[in-house]
Amino acid sequence: MIKPYYAVLRLRLSNGLQYRAAAYAGIGTQFFFGFIFIMVFEAFYAQTSTAAPQMSLSEVVAYCWLKQAFLAFIVLWLRDNELFQLITSGNIAYELCRPSGIYGLWYAKLLAQRLSSALLRCLPILLVSFFLPQPYRLELPPDFAAFFLFVCSLIIGLFLIVTISMLIYISVFITMSPAGSLLMFSVFGEFFAGMIIPVPLMPDWMQRIVYALPFHWTVDFPFRVYTGNISTLDAGAGLLFQLLWLAALIFLGKIAMNKALRRVVVQGG
Repeated sequence: MIKPYYAVLRLRLSNGLQYRAAAYAGIGTQFFFGFIFIMVFEAFYAQTSTAAPQMSLSEVVAYCWLKQAFLAFIVLWLRDNELFQLITSGNIAYELCRPSGIYGLWYAKLLAQRLSSALLRCLPILLVSFFLPQPYRLELPPDFAAFFLFVCSLIIGLFLIVTISMLIYISVFITMSPAGSLLMFSVFGEFFAGMIIPVPLMPDWMQRIVYALPFHWTVDFPFRVYTGNISTLDAGAGLLFQLLWLAALIFLGKIAMNKALRRVVVQGG
């Protein structure tokens, strides 16, 4: 039953790995922004004279490099224009003729797109950042348990971000505006995920809002598990919450997709 989805995943992954020149250019850009973010936080910590922040500078540096290395896993603005065109042009009719479900098919395409992009970029960034001088060096996780939980949380976070991305594509059935839906989800989602400011550095009242939403499970949680800012015990419990959010959003996405497809009207011959 999952064979068609696996075939799509493998084909898209193979296609995505061919764009190596674009990936190498992206690595340079991500190093640039990585240094910029770290220098901004370095200046912030140098001027902090009151109570110690809830994250140390070395943890924030690791957070920044992981964000750059796994950017394709965590950003919401990464899009597949082919899917948007299918919806807005009416070519969705061809997708409806396929024997496999659209939700699973599109999910496999989006997953392959993120995997291929991250596979080409993450290793060079991680390798170089391990050998940078202080305070720019990426430190290893505190122990093997933290590393193992980080890998698990990162993988679940990847599935979670693809699930949230599916809601963006489903919303276009109603708005018919890919730019509007993408902008709305990206701005709010990435801020509440901790892409701009790590969640422990936010005010307490804002942290309560962040923890009530699913976005921080995609970025903030796995990266803080890596740094040891979240303990092993809390990380284990956090994995369960990640899975619960994943199941809930997939359920919601499938219901929304079915309702949207019932209202689709394709005109022309």
